[in-house]
Amino acid sequence: MSAQREITLVGAGLVGALLATLLAQRGFRVNVFERRPDPRLHGFIGGRSINLALAERGWHGLRVAGLSDVIAPIAVMMRGRLVHDAAGNTNLQRYGRDDSEVIWSVSRGQLNCVLLDAAEQAGARIHFDQRLDTVDWDARRLHLRSEADNVSRTHDAGLLLGADGAGSALRQAMARLADLGERLEPLGHGYKELEIPPLPQLPEAALTPALREARARGELFAMEPHALHIWPRGSYMCIALPNAEGSFTVTLFLPGEAKNGVPGFDALTSREAVETFFRRDFADAVPLMPEYLDDFMRNPTGLLATLYLERWHVDGQALLLGDAAHAIVPFHGQGMNCGFEDAVELAGLLAADSRDPAGVFAEFQRRRKPNSDAIAAMALDNYIEMRDRVDDPDYLLMRELERTLAARHPDRYQPRYALVTFTRLPYAFARERGAQQTALLRELVRGKASLAQIDLAAADAAVLACLPPLPAA
Repeated sequence: MSAQREITLVGAGLVGALLATLLAQRGFRVNVFERRPDPRLHGFIGGRSINLALAERGWHGLRVAGLSDVIAPIAVMMRGRLVHDAAGNTNLQRYGRDDSEVIWSVSRGQLNCVLLDAAEQAGARIHFDQRLDTVDWDARRLHLRSEADNVSRTHDAGLLLGADGAGSALRQAMARLADLGERLEPLGHGYKELEIPPLPQLPEAALTPALREARARGELFAMEPHALHIWPRGSYMCIALPNAEGSFTVTLFLPGEAKNGVPGFDALTSREAVETFFRRDFADAVPLMPEYLDDFMRNPTGLLATLYLERWHVDGQALLLGDAAHAIVPFHGQGMNCGFEDAVELAGLLAADSRDPAGVFAEFQRRRKPNSDAIAAMALDNYIEMRDRVDDPDYLLMRELERTLAARHPDRYQPRYALVTFTRLPYAFARERGAQQTALLRELVRGKASLAQIDLAAADAAVLACLPPLPAA
């Protein structure tokens, strides 16, 4: 096998495992080095997962690898956001027109294990507990170390690819060789993972009469299972995503520092402070989380930031993809989906021409960077929307008009969320089109309090005048 068909991949997370599968299926010899132990043997390290929202772009990557049928049993359909207000009332805001336009909640750990199996079945060799220390670029040799026994080893690299996440060791090694133009923009907010257990595991004292009846019927979920639950509280929020076995992964997003009356993680240092905070702001969720105080004190506080690089590759020597190249905040549910798009794009380019890695790497960055920049910006936008606008009357009217226009002009108008989530049109296109549509909506709802006050004939004319037909998805 020629050297160009030898792939050395750093990172066996979601993107790395899918890429290893796709490349091995195309006849490449793939060696993968992963710093963690094998999660299929040692369990997935929890507390930082943030459940994943699998959308069309991610499903496409799985279909290309022949894995969609394997993943389907562990994915739970989510029709929309179920908004919990401060009084405990709920309101479902659908993501799409009907059940053909939904997203899917999937456990990061379960998905990673399935992808690792697939990579090995395709012929990739995965070496666990192998942390990358340094790269000898002249010799094209990796220096690795086992954290379990502190034993060092070397590996002569083939074509070197990095899918080792936001803290990428390969990126650090590449930065010693060339300036990548790295910029990290912290959000100033962190996250903490909690859990709502399956309904059969809830203590009797936590059950309302309705939940007792549901448990007697053999139901698994303590809340509506087919929704992403959200408790928006202005500058912070909780969300909960369902898991196939009946639990929900709950994530609190909160500023790092309390300021101007807004709570922060720095003020939640005791069980008493945490309990007071949750009972005040998330009262309807507290009875469903019997271990939330223990979870809060035990689980780490994750950091949220956006990573930008001017260069994703060093000529033909090494290339970064996924979070290693463009980590984003999780509020559009697109980090994994974007990474899977990377994997499909790169596998296709390498399969077409692996003899010119420098050209392939440059073309990959040319195609993907504008789109990764666009979804990074949209993810930040979506955080503000989720925590602060989903219960705002003006926002709700714009959403109502948006649904109306999408139904009246399906060839010209699709909400930005739908373009991102239910199509594979480029993220950059979705962002630009979304800005045009938002400007149009703002003008149409100006001074209006309800849909009945909007002149739909004038709105139709504005859509035809301002928005050309959408390209094929």
